[in-house]
Amino acid sequence: MIFNLQRFSTHDGNGIRTIIFYKGCPLRCQWCCNPESQSFAYNLLYDRRICRNFGDCLKTDDISITVNNPGIHIDRLKLHHPEKFRNICLSKALTVSGEEKSVDELLIEIEKDLPFYRHDGGVTLSGGEPLSQGPELVSLLKELKRKNIGLSVETSLHVSWENVERCLGLVSTFLVDLKHTDHEKFKAYTQGDAGLIMKNIKKLAEQKVNIIIRVPVIPDFNHSKDEMKQIIDFAASLDHVRKIHFLPFHTLGVEKYNMLGMEYLFGNKQPVQISELQDYIDYAISKGLQTKTGG
Repeated sequence: MIFNLQRFSTHDGNGIRTIIFYKGCPLRCQWCCNPESQSFAYNLLYDRRICRNFGDCLKTDDISITVNNPGIHIDRLKLHHPEKFRNICLSKALTVSGEEKSVDELLIEIEKDLPFYRHDGGVTLSGGEPLSQGPELVSLLKELKRKNIGLSVETSLHVSWENVERCLGLVSTFLVDLKHTDHEKFKAYTQGDAGLIMKNIKKLAEQKVNIIIRVPVIPDFNHSKDEMKQIIDFAASLDHVRKIHFLPFHTLGVEKYNMLGMEYLFGNKQPVQISELQDYIDYAISKGLQTKTGG
């Protein structure tokens, strides 16, 4: 299941890219800018700001929706089939995140962009966590390989090694998020296992594939010299890894939390400025890594 397909992107890989965002992620990063990507199921988003009280959503007789003038109230504990609200709201205040797409359907969309890829563009799979997807993911990878379309995968590597191994030889570049090396802090902020990620990164590096380490720089999580030094040292220790990108924290996804009825725990944090990254850049360069800020 995907939740977005973005064309003409110049981030998340070289050249002009088509980005496919898969739904579902094993992590729960507190700063996540795509909260609708976390669940493997459909989500219902409600934007109170553009609700016009047309009442079409009430005609479904779904007990999770009640009038709350102005607007409506969604009891998400009673919301069992959010997909029934797709295209029902004329004002688009209610939207459904999640859409089933077959490999053939995705290829049709991708091939529309072929003239724009030229020599260095292509497709990037993002999410969510694309490597958490089922066998249809590998089918897509094989088709892209057969068609000689460059492919990057943005991944946390918080999956079994088998899920990574099945993609070897099919992916041009792995864009690997390395968020922290401290196991306890990583678990507290993401509910994940840093050891699993670091183990998978080491295994992947041993395959001599193209890896770019990407570090989201997050206030109160890893935005300190000591913590970033440990992350950079780990990246520099990996065989055949020569590039590291620093991604400054932003709050562009905050409205999505409101629309999903979720609490955004990083709402009081200030965006990280590019100028704040200079010490990290300098240290990474001193360790022999090529650096970049942003995607």
